[in-house]
Amino acid sequence: MFTFDPAPFVPYKNREVLERCRNIKREDMEKHPNPNFRIHVVPSPDGIWIADMIGRIAKSDMMNEKVVMICPNPCPVEYMSVAEAINRLNINCRNVHIFCMDEWADQDGNIAPLDYAAGFAHSNVKYFWGKIREDLRMPLSQVHYPTTENIRDYSKMIADCGDGGADVCYSGPGWAGHIAFIDPCTPEFGCPPIEEYLEMEARVVTLNPMTIMQNSLHGCFGCSGDIANVPPKAATIGPVDVKNSRNRLEMHAITTFGTYSAWQRMISRLVCYGEVTPLVPSSILQLMDTDVYVSEAIAEPFECCETVGY
Repeated sequence: MFTFDPAPFVPYKNREVLERCRNIKREDMEKHPNPNFRIHVVPSPDGIWIADMIGRIAKSDMMNEKVVMICPNPCPVEYMSVAEAINRLNINCRNVHIFCMDEWADQDGNIAPLDYAAGFAHSNVKYFWGKIREDLRMPLSQVHYPTTENIRDYSKMIADCGDGGADVCYSGPGWAGHIAFIDPCTPEFGCPPIEEYLEMEARVVTLNPMTIMQNSLHGCFGCSGDIANVPPKAATIGPVDVKNSRNRLEMHAITTFGTYSAWQRMISRLVCYGEVTPLVPSSILQLMDTDVYVSEAIAEPFECCETVGY
């Protein structure tokens, strides 16, 4: 047997847990010891997420009640679909508050402005808020996003707006296991005991190299591995904002431009079935009332493909 230790930048290294997770069978993927951590394997979770957003926004209109959502970005296709449904159904968004969960920052911690084309707030405002009919859309002041000026108070802003927490937090894991940009092994979050970790608030973080590599494959950066073009830091919500949300909907469905290749296939298994640890930040969802939707593509088994290249 040829054995080795994972590279130093790899956050999670427990060989036994990694081997167990990578060998979980499709028929066992909807089983979990926490009955409130519900794993659903579906063809695609996108429609479920879109329907959930539309339902919550429609209810806020009908009941004239505030709804507070923590949202990932950039997701232009999904948000344009939500906006189109809002327009077709004449749903008034006056009670909707959106909190973008993260945003890019430079090496000195300065958070990207709204006009940064690869920015998350830029995408949300352009493809969600901007696509809602003017007579139906919420005031732009109700689309909240991290800035250099507000990041220290961002968790408090969410709690104050949502009467203790957001109504729902939508998320999906990154290659290193992050939720939002709560990356593992950052100097800003560290690896404290889980009880302490769950109380940590929003901040600017130094990104894990895997997060830089992942995002170099994103459309915002040309899908071309241009790692020097990805900012080195980011602003993010904290674990406490996930914990305080009243509902959580997690989606695992990212493949590389629609092919079988998927960096998310292994981290999905670690998030759902591995240890609950800051080394895999999204694993904290295992402790919470959460619905996880895993696409059939991500549920596919994997092994050494000797005759296949990249």
